[in-house]
Amino acid sequence: MSLYALIGHDRADSLDARLEVRDEHLSRVRELLTEGRLILAGPFPAVDADEPSKAGFTGSLIVAEFNTLEEAAAWFARDPYVTTGVFSSHEVRPFIQVLP
Repeated sequence: MSLYALIGHDRADSLDARLEVRDEHLSRVRELLTEGRLILAGPFPAVDADEPSKAGFTGSLIVAEFNTLEEAAAWFARDPYVTTGVFSSHEVRPFIQVLP
């Protein structure tokens, strides 16, 4: 398996849409964790704060193991943030973890 960075870029005013499907999104990410394939995951806050409140988010990052780039892209394409339009765009890139 190899590591891939899955990067989503939020559309403008995505917070309400994000909250509507958040549980479904997190459920899928937790499956990666349970399978031992998740390295890290989280959102990019729109402001420099632990709780961005109404400012919302500008995107998300997941770094996880997949067999191929195509498998990672297919998995991400089924994510609720992608399928419901929370993300205006998304990308999948090979990733090499140097540290830790």
